[in-house]
Amino acid sequence: MLPCLFFGLFGLLLGSFLNVCIVRLPAGESVVWPRSHCRQCDQPIANWDNVPVLSWLLLGGSCRKCGSRISWRYPLIELAVSLLFLICCLHFSFAWLAAFWALLCFLLLGLAVMDAETLLLPDWFTLPGLVAGVVFSGLRPGLESGIWTWPAAVRAAGLSLLYAAVAAAALLLIAGAYWLARRRMGMGMGDVKLLAMLAAWLGLRETGLVLFLAVVVGALYGVGTILFRRRAGSEDSLPAGQLPVPFGTMLSLAGIYSIFLGERTLGWYAQFFH
Repeated sequence: MLPCLFFGLFGLLLGSFLNVCIVRLPAGESVVWPRSHCRQCDQPIANWDNVPVLSWLLLGGSCRKCGSRISWRYPLIELAVSLLFLICCLHFSFAWLAAFWALLCFLLLGLAVMDAETLLLPDWFTLPGLVAGVVFSGLRPGLESGIWTWPAAVRAAGLSLLYAAVAAAALLLIAGAYWLARRRMGMGMGDVKLLAMLAAWLGLRETGLVLFLAVVVGALYGVGTILFRRRAGSEDSLPAGQLPVPFGTMLSLAGIYSIFLGERTLGWYAQFFH
């Protein structure tokens, strides 16, 4: 249990870095320079005011310099990453396996929030995530069996890359069909790269589950948003077909679900066909 607590603490620290990525990457800013600063007064944040969760609580959710409010998203993201890391440690038997899946959780949570806030899925997360998925797939057979062979590793990595290509092609076909029907794009290339990344990690079966769950949640989100706007009497309501839906957020959250419950869900579904 103690190693998992340290794992969760490490997740808390990475959650602080994820907040930086969420704010800066969609804006095209560096995540390294300048150092952490208030987005309102631009004053650098002192190290003692940058402790995950604790500093936000002690400061009352406001900047020490100018008093501007600091979003509650910051401590929530830090806690969420810590919790996901802790669950990975408890769920997976090998430490290295937990570390890899924790990395995927880190990427997916960041992409989910960035897409929800900006409708952008930065390449700095999706493309390295895709490469990491291929590497993970190549290493996994040898590390799990204890028998390392180059042919097996290359084959597993090649299949992972193939799965990514198939997933990307499938989503491109769906996007192309939508364009032919509506004469406008229904999703961006970021969604395609994200699904390819998920396929590299999860394989085609679980990626199919992720896509299905994301479509269902996306449809519910769209219908719920339309009904809410109509109920509120919003005059600037967009037509149903033009409502912006952060599909990458749905894919990312479905991906996190599939990491822990994907195989169980597929097994439950398969029993109806026996």
